[in-house]
Amino acid sequence: MTINFIDLKAQQQAIYSQVMERIQTVLANGQYIMGPEVKELEARLASYVGARHAISCSSGTDALLMPLLAYGVGPGDAIFTTPFTFIASAEVIQLLGATPVFVDVDPQTFNIDPEALAAAIAGLGGSPKTAHLRPRGIIPVDIFGQPADYDRINDIAKEHGLFVLEDAAQSFGASYKGKRACALAEVAATSFFPAKPLGCYGDGGAIFTDDDELAAVLRSIRVHGQGTHKYDNVRIGLNGRLDTLQAAILLVKLDIFDQEVAARQVVAQRYSESLKEVVKVPFVAPECTSVWAQYSVLTDHREELQAKLKAAGIPTAIYYPLPLHLQQAFTSLGYQKGDFPVSESLAERIFSLPMHPYLQRQDQEKIAAVLGG
Repeated sequence: MTINFIDLKAQQQAIYSQVMERIQTVLANGQYIMGPEVKELEARLASYVGARHAISCSSGTDALLMPLLAYGVGPGDAIFTTPFTFIASAEVIQLLGATPVFVDVDPQTFNIDPEALAAAIAGLGGSPKTAHLRPRGIIPVDIFGQPADYDRINDIAKEHGLFVLEDAAQSFGASYKGKRACALAEVAATSFFPAKPLGCYGDGGAIFTDDDELAAVLRSIRVHGQGTHKYDNVRIGLNGRLDTLQAAILLVKLDIFDQEVAARQVVAQRYSESLKEVVKVPFVAPECTSVWAQYSVLTDHREELQAKLKAAGIPTAIYYPLPLHLQQAFTSLGYQKGDFPVSESLAERIFSLPMHPYLQRQDQEKIAAVLGG
């Protein structure tokens, strides 16, 4: 039997009739743009997270870009983030002419290191490369489904007058000190890319905030900077709307989301128990829960173990093989190999195993047997 890295077909089989019913309703209404399902989804998302506002949008990348636009981020601004993430976390900064300032990660959680963050902010004016920049904001990344240390990050931000944009693209459904991801900073962004814990059948995302004024600006930016009507444009925005069909699909998936999150916990626990003597299994901080967007392990024998799994028909992936500070897209920033040793070490030793709510015990036993054999 084939072992899938992510099994979207099993999920679809479980909810197929409900999905088709929702889709048929949209087709019958013909409201493909900003239909009633969009508002319904936003209300349910906000309630789930515990935020006053949820603003749906066209992708997780736009969910990061739109708050930066709302804050007026631009040339001369420094935004602090991690190099151990997908490029979207940093490309949105550079798209606006601002400068990503990378900060190394904690070796246990792989999230941004608050002590290193404080040092980077304090040292911004002391380096010829960054002395001209003004610190504006922080984008922590909740990597692989576990939230960053937001109490410490928010305290640092408050001390320096910075905003915090929670990159929760991978952590929707996780928690930190009893609060849900997407409600851990003044604004948060998540992704509904199909492979995410809550994914649609295309691209989609959402932004969360308790700030009424910020929410109003974000809704304007989402529709070309719209003011009181379609042809009243009060600011530069973008076409960032979530399709009604995707909202309809997400509404069905939300119905089973808590059940799937619980199943992910079971899958992760099985992995950790069976693999702890073979590889370094993930660490989840006591104040956190992870939603296990990925199950990533560390080893000094990555190529060997991946080859064994491949020979047994078991897929793996590497998130992420090259930290952002070493990517060609960011060469203008002047970073070099060795600047962020923790991120670089992780990139050399990490790989991810199949992870989804429908992964069967016997499949995990096979994976463990191959890795331990």
